[in-house]
Amino acid sequence: MGKSKKICITGATSGVGLLLAKKLHAQGHEVWATGRNQQALEELKQLGVYTIQADLTVDQSFDEMFQDMGTPDTLIHCAGVGTFAYVTDLEEKVMDQIMQVNVLAPMKLTKFFASKMKNRGRGHILFVASQAGKVATPKASVYAASKHAIIGFANAVRMELKEFGILVTTINPGPIDTPFLDLADQTGSYREKLNKHLLSPEQVVQAIVKAIEHPVREVDLPGYMSITSKLYAVFPKTVETLGKRFFNQK
Repeated sequence: MGKSKKICITGATSGVGLLLAKKLHAQGHEVWATGRNQQALEELKQLGVYTIQADLTVDQSFDEMFQDMGTPDTLIHCAGVGTFAYVTDLEEKVMDQIMQVNVLAPMKLTKFFASKMKNRGRGHILFVASQAGKVATPKASVYAASKHAIIGFANAVRMELKEFGILVTTINPGPIDTPFLDLADQTGSYREKLNKHLLSPEQVVQAIVKAIEHPVREVDLPGYMSITSKLYAVFPKTVETLGKRFFNQK
């Protein structure tokens, strides 16, 4: 491991974010974890992680929220929500929540911290996006739209911030074996259908840690997804036809 960094992680009270906070703290980094689950925050606090209780579904003053932390070397957007259902069955309040947590909150946080990083002349911002942001599937329309949006946002700010020494990375995993799946799809069919293809949280955490140590533009998980998404961009109809069982989530 290289020099110790000050790292801020959103969505650090469950799944990948929680495991990542523990991993980076164990490596000697100064970790600031944000999330809503007070019990998980207390668990992290006992380990020596700095914690901030934050609800990204409501607007808050970032100046007040992060006044004790200062400017992180690395900002990792792990917070994310989703509901897998046909668009005609989705409640509008659920749509609002998905877009708020997955898109608007990380955009606003990026603006806040990028301004501070610019003044310092360095920084690294990582977005845990999704393969859904590259290849959409039925019953994931709004979730996919949110990840499309954040990948597009990351691609733009990468160019804007490069001259100020700020790096931008997107981590684009396929389905991960975390409680997120159970919350997003209460039917259980999604997990059952893709069980053999689920990534472990440890695989994603390992990829993020590697990207912190050796920054890259983007990371696709698993690796073959990079080929799939490129083929989809060029031959969408063909990929949808050949991959029909993956696109049919009934």
